[in-house]
Amino acid sequence: MLMVTAMVAGLVVMTGCDSLADTQENAEQGPPPPQVSVAQVLVEDVQLWDDFTGRIEAVETVDLRPRVSGYIDSIHYAEGQEVEKGDVLFTIDPRPYRAELERAEAELRRAQARAELARSEAARAEALAQSRSISREELDQRRAAAATAEADILAAQAIAETARLNMEFTEVRAPIGGRAGRALVTPGNLVSDATPLTRIVALDRVHVHFHSDELAYLHYDAMARNGSQASFRDGGIPVRVGLANDQGYPYRGEVDFVDNRLDAEAGTILTRAVLDNSEGRFAPGMYARVQLLAGSAEDTLLIDDKAVLTDQDRKYVYVVDDEGRAMRRDVQLGRMVDGLRVVTEGLEPTDQVVVSGAQRIFFPGMPVAAESVDMRGADTASGEYAAMR
Repeated sequence: MLMVTAMVAGLVVMTGCDSLADTQENAEQGPPPPQVSVAQVLVEDVQLWDDFTGRIEAVETVDLRPRVSGYIDSIHYAEGQEVEKGDVLFTIDPRPYRAELERAEAELRRAQARAELARSEAARAEALAQSRSISREELDQRRAAAATAEADILAAQAIAETARLNMEFTEVRAPIGGRAGRALVTPGNLVSDATPLTRIVALDRVHVHFHSDELAYLHYDAMARNGSQASFRDGGIPVRVGLANDQGYPYRGEVDFVDNRLDAEAGTILTRAVLDNSEGRFAPGMYARVQLLAGSAEDTLLIDDKAVLTDQDRKYVYVVDDEGRAMRRDVQLGRMVDGLRVVTEGLEPTDQVVVSGAQRIFFPGMPVAAESVDMRGADTASGEYAAMR
């Protein structure tokens, strides 16, 4: 029994020694290097865009009013529907104007009859004057009566034409094509030429109004003077527009107007661009995010903005060297271009930048396990990696 007990104790001691040795070996090896995603710096020729905010406005807006007074007889459109130029939207009671037109036409026929008689009398007077059977005074009177009768015809024709126009104006038509607003009157109401009936806004094109600051205006003017970009005044400067629910700037347009003075209080100048709206996507009053082309740059270094870290007032990124170590690089940054950040100083085109997992790097020179991803696909790659973790 004593011999068996001694043998068991020896085995326990040996097992304990092996376990202690394994623990010490694992401690010496340390934890595995952290997983990070790296992407090579992009080098591209880019267009530079300035950001502004604006509002969508209609190219054409008409506050529809009647041209004659009267009582509204009927309404011929559904509120909010699209209407074509010339569509009848409202009818004013036409009976008084029809009666006035008939009276004016009757007066025209009367004037024509009087003129016919006056012409006949003047012709007889001319014949009698040849034989000296009529005095010179009476001949002049017959001529004057014929001329007066001709003038009466012209006056009667003008009155009849006015009555005809008033009769036509009892049908209030759309002066432009577009979307009609709500009817501001109902049948039975008395209206005049000062009474608004509805509002029509054109839909095929829209304007986006935005204000650029004075420094931006001077920058664009300088580019126009040195020939690197067309002048604002000439129009055609590209713009990109996004609505409140859009990702990025999916719509394209161009500048067609710049105001002739700056607002002295705000230090801004009104700029307007025109957009195609054949699909009816835009409505007047919408908020719009606007980008205006501010120039171009060649061989620009671009990185994912999430790779940038902050140390007080300094910006830096981690790059992975050939030995698999994460090294810190202080950088100078520019503007955002198509979702990527411009780097003006601090990186080389061949650098591999850590775009995901930088929070696992505790000190410069720390070994890492790098997985290569595309710089533009860094968002997707980092999201997939997070899901797997």
